[in-house]
Amino acid sequence: MTKFALRALPVALLSLTASLAWADEIPNNTVRIGEYWVFYHTSGSALSGPFIPPGEDLTVTVKNVQTPYLAYLRRLSTHFTAELAFGIPPLTKTYGKGPATLAGTVPYNGQELSSARWFAPTLSLLYMFFDESYALRPYIGAGVNYTAFFNRNSTPAGDAAAGGPTRVELPSSVGPSGTIGLSYRLPHNWSLSASYSITRVITHSTAITAGVVRSSDVSFGPQAFVAAVGYSF
Repeated sequence: MTKFALRALPVALLSLTASLAWADEIPNNTVRIGEYWVFYHTSGSALSGPFIPPGEDLTVTVKNVQTPYLAYLRRLSTHFTAELAFGIPPLTKTYGKGPATLAGTVPYNGQELSSARWFAPTLSLLYMFFDESYALRPYIGAGVNYTAFFNRNSTPAGDAAAGGPTRVELPSSVGPSGTIGLSYRLPHNWSLSASYSITRVITHSTAITAGVVRSSDVSFGPQAFVAAVGYSF
């Protein structure tokens, strides 16, 4: 072994040790808490079933909501991270869209017809740009969303429009989701993040009134902005 190699060996060992130490210091787990701003882009088929006024295009619309956001992230490699994200189930209200009244006297357009809560976890694979030496890292991701509806209720206005006490059914939905975002590393394993996501949520809405069934296919088309703080360990 040459004198140059003997001199270079300690330097190489020191560099390798420092590299391994840096790798050991990178936390693999992150939890985030923040806020969801959910914007619906509702569309759907007209209500169908007995006693629907002929020629009337009866549909529904949904108001935007805001709810707390929670997520767990697992670092898989320098560039790939798995994320499981969900929000505290928000109360989502559905409003009539169509004629001002039904049968000439029953208010419809703009009336709150029903409400429901939904639990919608999303599992995503994120691609993180740059490497861990950068404090600011943009990312993109794709995944799958599962949405389950519960606490489904018809309001008095909904019962009036349907002609009596009404039971609302909304089957669960499974669909793709995409996201883009930014993560900024702070001292002591803290971080800030912001993201925007689009998810496909489609269900078959059914309203049952005294055995009379009225149905509609509804696409909620939720888009969500998230701002959150994270801690890595």
